Amino acid sequence: MANEDKIRKALNGILVPGVMRSLVQMNLVRSIEVEGSKARIVLASTGIPDQYHKWLREKVTETTGEIPGVEESVVDLVEAKPKELNQIQHVIAVMSGKGGVGKSLVAGLLATAFARENKDVGVLDADITGSSIPKMFGLAVHPSGSQTGILPILSRSGISIMGMNVLLPNEEEAVIWRGPLMSKAITQFWEEVLWGKLDYLVIDLPPGTGDAPLTVMQTIPMSGVIDVFTPQELTEMIVKKAVKMAQKLNVRVLGVVENMSYLILPETGKKMEVFGRSKGEEMAKASGAPLLGQLPIDPELARLCDEGEIEKYSSDAVSEMFANVLAVLNEKKEG
Repeated sequence: MANEDKIRKALNGILVPGVMRSLVQMNLVRSIEVEGSKARIVLASTGIPDQYHKWLREKVTETTGEIPGVEESVVDLVEAKPKELNQIQHVIAVMSGKGGVGKSLVAGLLATAFARENKDVGVLDADITGSSIPKMFGLAVHPSGSQTGILPILSRSGISIMGMNVLLPNEEEAVIWRGPLMSKAITQFWEEVLWGKLDYLVIDLPPGTGDAPLTVMQTIPMSGVIDVFTPQELTEMIVKKAVKMAQKLNVRVLGVVENMSYLILPETGKKMEVFGRSKGEEMAKASGAPLLGQLPIDPELARLCDEGEIEKYSSDAVSEMFANVLAVLNEKKEG
């Protein structure tokens, strides 16, 4: 005899056109009712272009018809806003007090690490004028969608990605906007993109403490922020500014990451501190949060990012950073 669980399991095998995640993963299944041999299924059509609506009804009818006990299926499509459908368990923002420290790199590596653990993960590239996430992941296609919502682009390993660069005619187009426009775009990425069900959403914030990061921290409920810095002079002052911004907005600082911390000399295997002595422990103390990781300068990582293949990279340093992030998130959950 058919039941709701069997039908939901079958619907989980139907992929949404344009995003290649299932109806269940995108949280488009609104209700399932079973009366005897008849099943009534209500789906949200959010983000699905009109030309696929007929196909979707037929595909659902065909799929449910293969379930023993289902002799008739009625499929209704209803409209819903993306923000009503999105279910995201953890939102982690990656920020920095200044540009060029590897904030986007850390965001990309963190998302990739989550994906390797078979988690449903997305990346919201909120760095409107300096969007680099799509380039790191090798994405050169435009997102699909409809008047009811935008569908994110899926990376090779299944990470949902949305950023300004994937909307531009070409990635070299300059975005010359004032703060309010950038803030509005970020809000739209949060409210008008159909993220569906995600375990983690990583937000790559623009550097500094201006309108855009302010909008994210005031608009989006977050598990916390990670502050990225490099071992250079003035680091402590810059880190403290970013940390104080988060604290004033009652956003938890999960920890700090020191990027470009050292270079491993290939001839000897020894660590060379190119930008001076590590300031990791000092910055952790200054922020009142743990040091989550120290990432080296790695030519291989730079090459993979340039080639759009960041998902192929792995290292002990990244694994350690990821383990520390998970530990901090679990601490919060247990607390």
